[in-house]
Amino acid sequence: MSAVDSASRAAPPDAARQLPESDERSAVPRAEYRERLAELQGELNRLHRRMQQAGSSLIVVFEGRDTAGKGGAIRRVVPAFDARCIDIARIGAPSDEERAHHYLWRFWRRVPAAGQIAFFDRSWYGRVLVERVEKLASEEEWSRAYEEINDFERQLVEHGAVVMKFWLHIDKAEQKRRFEERRRVAHKRWKLGEDDLRNRRNWKHYEAALREMLARTDSAHAPWTCISANDKRAARLEVLSTLRDRIAERLGEAARRLEASEPARSA
Repeated sequence: MSAVDSASRAAPPDAARQLPESDERSAVPRAEYRERLAELQGELNRLHRRMQQAGSSLIVVFEGRDTAGKGGAIRRVVPAFDARCIDIARIGAPSDEERAHHYLWRFWRRVPAAGQIAFFDRSWYGRVLVERVEKLASEEEWSRAYEEINDFERQLVEHGAVVMKFWLHIDKAEQKRRFEERRRVAHKRWKLGEDDLRNRRNWKHYEAALREMLARTDSAHAPWTCISANDKRAARLEVLSTLRDRIAERLGEAARRLEASEPARSA
């Protein structure tokens, strides 16, 4: 069985329920978007100061199909945080040095210290997505990667990190529209390459790999959030509000653990 054939195997049925349906919502008006964006950035800034005091780090993974808006979402999140505390990792093909190590090595090197933040524009999930579909990893390699990734993320959380993972979901028609815009607009044309077109031809294989990835790597400690991204503004606001809610939740959990331990320390 070829890697592309094996990529098309049916994933567990629960995975399908995580992907958003086609988004029929009206586009968010620009003025409303800007107002809400500023509010959410302010709330996240205050939460970041609390994270620093608590000694927590934040790791945010963005995955999605080509043109899904990963970079645009990151650009709207970054102003919410102290620029001195941020690392943005834009992940492409590994270098020769990185290929000489375990595939997770290059990501371990970008893990943030306490109080710091790392944004990943694509990530270690390339192992079970593009490397699987494009036959850059053997079936044995990508099959065992699910457990390796789950262990990796568990270690990050146990060391004090908040790990959040976003899948920005666009449908095939919306991707076609965005590709056509890139062809038409001169300053965007450089973004469209042969890799993008090949990935589109393999749409159904990527869909199968995606569904299995979601089913096998969604966890309480490092959950996936799948966001309909046909409307970029709505998707960006949902990313920021999800970040706000998750960070506040984790800070509350940490505070409760601290309170629970105080009687034991004073006894």
